[in-house]
Amino acid sequence: MSTYKFECLNVSISPEGVARVEISRPEALNAFNTQTWTEIGQCFTRFKVDGDVRSVVLSASGRMFTAGLDLKEAMTGPLSKPRDPDADVARKGYYHRLFILDFQSAISAVESCDKPVVVVVQGGCLGIGIDLISACDVRIATEDAYFMVKEVDIGMAADIGTLQRLPKIVGNDSWVREVCYTARKVTSKEAHFVGLVSNVYPTTAEALKAASDIAGTIAAKSPVAIVSTKHLLNYSRDHSVREGLEYTALWNTLAHNSHDMATAIVSSLKKQPANFPKL
Repeated sequence: MSTYKFECLNVSISPEGVARVEISRPEALNAFNTQTWTEIGQCFTRFKVDGDVRSVVLSASGRMFTAGLDLKEAMTGPLSKPRDPDADVARKGYYHRLFILDFQSAISAVESCDKPVVVVVQGGCLGIGIDLISACDVRIATEDAYFMVKEVDIGMAADIGTLQRLPKIVGNDSWVREVCYTARKVTSKEAHFVGLVSNVYPTTAEALKAASDIAGTIAAKSPVAIVSTKHLLNYSRDHSVREGLEYTALWNTLAHNSHDMATAIVSSLKKQPANFPKL
C-alpha cells in the first residue's frame, strides 16, 4: 500500500481503495499557505497514477473547512517578494504569472485526478476553499457550513478556478455574478438549493459518514469504468455535445477491451458482487 507523508495534509488509504485526505492546519483555521496548496497538488497528482486509490474523501480538521488564503503569508511570502525588486513591471509580471499558474495547477490536480473526489465542508469555506471544492466531483455540507467567494474583499478577482468552474456547477449566471461581486455569505441551505452541494447533514460526523459511503460505493465499481466516466464528464463539460460524443467513441474503443465488462455482466446475472483488479 502506498504511503503519503505531508506537513499540512493527513492521508490514508483503506484496503478498499478509498483515500482520505484531511487538510490539517486547524490552528490557522486551515488557511492556505504555499505549503498547503503545493501538497494538495502533489497528493492528487500521485493519486492519479496510484492503482491503490479508487476514490477520495476530502475534508478538513477543526471547526472550519478553510478561512481562505493565509493573508499573513501573503504579506511576507512569495506573493510579496519579486525575484528581482529592481526589475521593471513586465519582468516582475512574467514571474508573477508563473506563480499563479503553479497555484492553479495544484488545485486543478484535484479535477484532473481521474479518481472521483467527494468533499465534506463544515463551517466556513472562504476564498480558495471555493476554488478547491469546485474542482471536486461531489460536494457535501453540514448545516453550519457557509460559503463566500471572498476575493473581491481583498482587492482581487478569484484566479484559481472559481470563476471558471462555479458557473458550470450551478448553471445560474445571475446568482454566480451576485455572490462573486458581493462576497456575501451563502448558507448551506442556499448552496443546496442552487446545486453547489448535493446534500446537507446536521453534523460533520454524519456528513463524513455519507461521503465515505459514496466513496466506498464508487471504489467497488470497475476502476476502468469510473476513471473513464470522470474523464469523459470533464471533457464533455468543456466541449460541444458532438465533440463529446466523438471523443467518447474514441475513448471507449480502448476502454471496452477491459475484462471488467465481462466480470460485471456475469456478476449482475448471478446477483453477486463483482471484484475488480486495481487500475
